[in-house]
Amino acid sequence: MANIAGFNRKLTSLLRRHELISAEELVRLSDQATADHKPLSSLIVEEDYLDELTILGLISEDCGMPTIDLDKLTIDTEQLKERNGGQESISESAAKRFLVMPLAICGEFLTLAVSDPYDVIALDDIKLQIGKKVLPVVSSERAIRKAIEVSFNAQQRQLDSFIDSIHDDADLTHKETSDNNEEEQDDDLLNASGKDSPAVKLVNMIIAQAIQQGASDIHIEPFERRTRIRLRVDGVLHEVMDAPKKLEAGIVSRIKIMTDTMNIAEKGKPQDGRFQMRYAGRSIDFRVNSLPTVHGEKVVMRLLDKGNLAGSLESLNFEPHNLNIVHRAIKAPFGMLLVTGPTGSGKSTTLYSCLQSVMTVEDNVSTVEEPVEYEIEGLNQVHVNPKRGLTFASALRALLRQDPDTIMIGEIRDSETVEIAVKAALTGHLVLSTLHTNDAPSTINRLIDMGVEPFLVANTVLAVLAQRLGRRLCKACKRQIEPDKLPSRDLLLETGFTAEEIDAGLQVFEPVGCSLCAGGYKGRFAMVEALEMSNALRSGIVKGISTIELRELAVQNGMITLRRAGLLQAMRGVTSIEEVERVTMGDES
Repeated sequence: MANIAGFNRKLTSLLRRHELISAEELVRLSDQATADHKPLSSLIVEEDYLDELTILGLISEDCGMPTIDLDKLTIDTEQLKERNGGQESISESAAKRFLVMPLAICGEFLTLAVSDPYDVIALDDIKLQIGKKVLPVVSSERAIRKAIEVSFNAQQRQLDSFIDSIHDDADLTHKETSDNNEEEQDDDLLNASGKDSPAVKLVNMIIAQAIQQGASDIHIEPFERRTRIRLRVDGVLHEVMDAPKKLEAGIVSRIKIMTDTMNIAEKGKPQDGRFQMRYAGRSIDFRVNSLPTVHGEKVVMRLLDKGNLAGSLESLNFEPHNLNIVHRAIKAPFGMLLVTGPTGSGKSTTLYSCLQSVMTVEDNVSTVEEPVEYEIEGLNQVHVNPKRGLTFASALRALLRQDPDTIMIGEIRDSETVEIAVKAALTGHLVLSTLHTNDAPSTINRLIDMGVEPFLVANTVLAVLAQRLGRRLCKACKRQIEPDKLPSRDLLLETGFTAEEIDAGLQVFEPVGCSLCAGGYKGRFAMVEALEMSNALRSGIVKGISTIELRELAVQNGMITLRRAGLLQAMRGVTSIEEVERVTMGDES
């Protein structure tokens, strides 16, 4: 969009005339759009004031141009080129510069999707460049950018061309490992050094693709005849390519070189490392681990993007009941708040959001982590290093002599750490930490199994959050399930819906799939089970009741289970019933 300021002024005037957004909010949004140098329409959609179709309808009515839904179109740029005498109607660079997308050519006319129909100067420039009459139709900036990426797909063509240029014929049959380790190491170094080397180019492409797709992890997996590259997007792994087998050693060596701590000559034992890079103005940290397998070293890189770190607890979109529990816990002068769940369930994000809420100039807030995932200004963060004797336990002991108010422990793993954490919670400190348990009630018995006396658990634990991440339905293509196609009443009751909800008429959605998402899902949200300590629960813990009894008692006291939290989001159209069932277990209570 060449003239963002002009477009924003036009849209502001249009919205003010129709009074769809209050004057105060419109001024704030306009100022923010100007400061961020982005289209006002995109900001309005991001903050859920209006949807894309409403804005496009207003613009279409005002300028007299029809709208088009690019999400439902497949654009064949090669066919457009054929109809234009073998030449591109508009180059990819021009499409990105003007934020337009060619759709169809008929004789001397080119149908063109435009994001700013008010920019007549840009339209005149396009007419002069292509030598055709332009028939503009209105679409959104987001849809046009996505159409450009999907249709032109320059990065994928570059990658395919790069792979094809590497003749891998010699690797179609398995080769025995060379006995000449020095020569093999020299080859690895040669392939892994220099910005023009194949390994460097391929690693850069893989990382760029992972960042653009919003991946959380990159998996490089060696097999007998191929090297598979997979990305974890929204919690699910997707295979993106097979790298040339002969570049495998060079790829692994290149990644090790980037960390500055991993030994490229050591291939027989696991190694850890990390590095940081900037991409599109964002600082992204990478945590790297290598693991020897039968056919080579498997490497996994975890991407930690500070731009994705939630700033406040409200931005996590917890259920209001659960959010109130968290607020009460972190406002307590002492005690323990525990977050449980498997790896990748968002525990660290929740804890960092809690720390952001308690951080003030009056409080001394410190963390003990392995490793420090996000470096945050204002936090005293300690990186555990067992090789040098700096364990969770020893770091905690030192921290307690540093006059702390709030302590965050990355993970409670052993009895020594939990003993010190409980003592800290008893002596006037607020302690935040994580555990690996399946649900909130089982965390209580897990602490007891680790050697903490039941009466200490009852008196120190403020609340336990069990967390999972579910995939969000794509807003562009999700579809409501017709009432006659819903599962049977008995099956819905078994899933966790109440009879009242079923009788009132369930409105739930299912994934469809489009060019903007992965199988009908895009993005993730948190499902949280929050157990808040009460007198009844304390009494039950001291008496030694079982996890099942504890769970029943917690539900009676108002605990929203993981399954129930997911189903509430399904009824709001955030996710599907299938996704909730995938990441949660049925409630036995």
